[in-house]
Amino acid sequence: MNNHAIHYIIRFLLGEDISEEIVAAIGYTNNSKHFERYSIVIIPSGFFTNHTYGTTSSLPELPLQEIEGTPLLFGSPLVEQVGGTLAIHADIIASTYFLITRYEEIIQRNIRDEHGRFPGKMSLPYRAGFLHRPIVDEYRLLLRKWLQQYGLRLPEVKKEIQHIWLTHDLDAPTLYRTWKGLIRSIRDKRGLISSIQGRYGPVENDPYYTFPWIFEQNNLLREQTGKEICQAILFIRSGGKCKQDKPHYSLHSKDISQLIESVLSNDMKIGLHSSYQAGKSPSLIKKEKTILEENTGKSIRLNRHHFLSSREPEDMTHLEAAGITDDFTMGYADVAGFRLGTSYPVRWINPVTRRLSSILQHPLTIMDCSLEEKKYMGLSYEEAQAYSLNLIEQVKNVGGELTLLWHNTSAMENSGSYLRKLYSHLLNELAKK
Repeated sequence: MNNHAIHYIIRFLLGEDISEEIVAAIGYTNNSKHFERYSIVIIPSGFFTNHTYGTTSSLPELPLQEIEGTPLLFGSPLVEQVGGTLAIHADIIASTYFLITRYEEIIQRNIRDEHGRFPGKMSLPYRAGFLHRPIVDEYRLLLRKWLQQYGLRLPEVKKEIQHIWLTHDLDAPTLYRTWKGLIRSIRDKRGLISSIQGRYGPVENDPYYTFPWIFEQNNLLREQTGKEICQAILFIRSGGKCKQDKPHYSLHSKDISQLIESVLSNDMKIGLHSSYQAGKSPSLIKKEKTILEENTGKSIRLNRHHFLSSREPEDMTHLEAAGITDDFTMGYADVAGFRLGTSYPVRWINPVTRRLSSILQHPLTIMDCSLEEKKYMGLSYEEAQAYSLNLIEQVKNVGGELTLLWHNTSAMENSGSYLRKLYSHLLNELAKK
């Protein structure tokens, strides 16, 4: 196994506030002759051996064992003193690697939904019943505890949300602002005059154009938490010819130009919303990024895939090649939770080559439609609220970061959906935290 990746995982589990000296006090070896070099040794489970890695036999078997109440994918819960070294038989290195790399997706390439995505409900975290818990972050707390037991002094992990990302994907900016929209408006029995006004009047009157309300909600929270802690991003599509990339919108149009201006004046970031087509053909990402940069005058470093359709783990290499530094795709469409097992931003490790990359993945905690849509979780308002607040509490307890995804179409008034009300409620709750 790549030593850079192993060292990174140990450093990631410990946290940025821990010295390199303490990182060096942790070994990952089953050679007892080397134990005395370390304060703590994590015993490898055999997951990374050549005859196991990449085979179906490398997948954890259910039910999982637990270590101090936390599910363990590899190894055993045994912790013993060997001479002056604490030997941990729980292979939290392999367990972390399995989750943060989406390893199970390369072993089970035959399991994909109609959009080519790995379904959350087929994932190990969902089947084992811990998708709603960031167990990698729980390993972080355990590792710190073991180091403290050994007598090393470490700062406590602060029980607070370190960063909040309020993110929005621009899939359908307006409903009635095109010729097709005008025809739809007439079909919706809005009357000819209202339909013409909808086509040519102020864009703010369009039912999908809820951005003024969204920006107002976001800004209230940002003022209460501080703009360094809470940031907002709009992911904009700049290509795509698949039917799932409809409605197409022009970055040159007056409405989109006005929206981009509004985004920048509200101190928001702009990211690339890689098209559905680019999800299928990732080599298109670079071109789409260039088009967005030319139209916004901004250097684009952030990305989220349309439909969350980052289909194969190694497709991330195309993001890296395009100059993307931060990706916000990593959530399941069909169920909200911790897809990567963590609420911390984590560098991508290619599970095929085992190479540590420079791309930072920001786990997507909650997407609006995952909660409400019948084909996904199909929750009532009360259930969605309780489920979301529990995820937020989990992030707070481990000192991670929170990423919300709310579409402008989910913030419509009088739509029969609870998502506008829920967004407002969650932001109010976050203000108290």
